[in-house]
Amino acid sequence: MNNPVRDKGVTGPKGFKAAGVAAGIKESGALDLALVVNEGPGQAAAGVFTTNQVKAAPVLWSQQVLKERKLNAVVLNSGGANACTGPEGFQDTHATAEKVAEVLGVGAIEVAVCSTGLIGERLPMDNLKAGIEVAAKELDTSVEAGLNAATAVMTTDTRPKQSFAAHPDGWSVGGFVKGAGMLAPNMATMLSVITTDAVIDGDALDAALRATTKKTYDRLDVDGGTSTNDTVLVLASGASGVTPSPEDFAELLTAVAGDLVKQLQGDAEGVTKEISITVNGAVDEAEAVVIAKTVAEDNLVKTALFGSDPNWGRIAMAVGRSQATVDQHKLGITINGVTLFADGHKAADRSEADLSGRDIEIVVDLNLGDGTATVLTTDLSHAYVEENSAYSS
Repeated sequence: MNNPVRDKGVTGPKGFKAAGVAAGIKESGALDLALVVNEGPGQAAAGVFTTNQVKAAPVLWSQQVLKERKLNAVVLNSGGANACTGPEGFQDTHATAEKVAEVLGVGAIEVAVCSTGLIGERLPMDNLKAGIEVAAKELDTSVEAGLNAATAVMTTDTRPKQSFAAHPDGWSVGGFVKGAGMLAPNMATMLSVITTDAVIDGDALDAALRATTKKTYDRLDVDGGTSTNDTVLVLASGASGVTPSPEDFAELLTAVAGDLVKQLQGDAEGVTKEISITVNGAVDEAEAVVIAKTVAEDNLVKTALFGSDPNWGRIAMAVGRSQATVDQHKLGITINGVTLFADGHKAADRSEADLSGRDIEIVVDLNLGDGTATVLTTDLSHAYVEENSAYSS
């Protein structure tokens, strides 16, 4: 099976067209509206959304339409989240779906809507609707069209993020993702569209997506902020004519999603360190995840790692304050291959761990059971603080 590549995305699988245009939603004039269309013959779809109780209007709309497990198109905008905008904001989302339905000749119930940007402001609907008409005319199966779509959803991202992988049996998976801050468990201020030309029904697609999300999107935790707009959608065209086994489909879907998440980590706001936290020997997987996320979100740990300081005491503190089962006398902490703490006491001088590079690997051994999990995070840098202190201005 091929490893994911990043030179193509949603237009890689057969049966999909995309476009990314400048609709004037952003004052900068940058690309800010994307359209992805499934030309079939199949139109199975599934989605996973934010767990935040404050949900943006596009999330509420897309959750409703995906009850049918069918989508013809997805329209996405950057430059405004359309969150906390009341009934009028939901009407704007509905009108957006109706406009896409009009230009494509489909039903609005077959159109998902995604938005990202500053919370609390209404979208410029005249610009958005005009942009949809332009995007519909520019729909194309080309690599460039897929890249334009990936670019149009960027906010504080510094680069578009896409991935593609093909199976030897003749079917494939491709996708894009955006996100740089407010990245936390249960997804993030993150929009992702994945396409596949495999033959698969909606229920199977939904099950595969949920299993994949738990191992990929839900294992990235940059800053503990679970967004109002998180959406991951998967559309299946069936254009390859190939029905993969559930195992093969899950493997390729997870490979592409995992590659997209790795790109999110590498382009997180202010990132200077890409950190993986693996917890082994927990009572179960759920407790391993709890501990890894607690370490990932701890500001004292994150600032130490920004300073290339292998301060394992802060990691031990974070492990101990988690709500999981921990026995300090069995606890071990290894940083970049050097075990600094074991069996309740110092095991090596912290200077032996070299953190001068960009990649940092932390392994926590609990020695209590078989539970294991890995969570990705980043450091807390000056640039992160500066960028987020000035975001709305």
